[in-house]
Amino acid sequence: MPQFEIANFVPQLFWLAIFFAILYFAVVRPTLPKLGRVIDARETQVTGDLDTAANAKAQADRMASDYDEGVAAAQGDARARVVAAQASAAKQLEAKLAESNAVIAVRTAAAEADIAAARQHAMAEIEGVAADAAGDIVEKLTGTRPDPSQTATAARTALG
Repeated sequence: MPQFEIANFVPQLFWLAIFFAILYFAVVRPTLPKLGRVIDARETQVTGDLDTAANAKAQADRMASDYDEGVAAAQGDARARVVAAQASAAKQLEAKLAESNAVIAVRTAAAEADIAAARQHAMAEIEGVAADAAGDIVEKLTGTRPDPSQTATAARTALG
């Protein structure tokens, strides 16, 4: 193999150094700063994106906590309204119940008065019937009819 001959080794090393230098200065040297700038730009962009994401997450967390606070406040307000509505309904129910009780009491009093009047009327009629019956009995037994005022007094005394 010719590349391993000692006589050809030094010139090959010389040409290798020249080609390496040409490649280094023609390709690598101009490319490295561009590559560095691209890497720096990407790093800056990634860092900025991470900062933006952190800010967005913080804002989303604030919005979520504000939303939760709003929901909690709305729930508290709704509970308070429900309690107030229940209290109002209870008061209205008590007022209607009191009104109904008053109407029932008036009707009951009127019915009791009617019953008392009917009882009194019935008792008066019973006294009259009893007085007539007593007069008829006395007349059959004695043959003479007693005075109606006496039979009414006797019936009243016996019933009363």
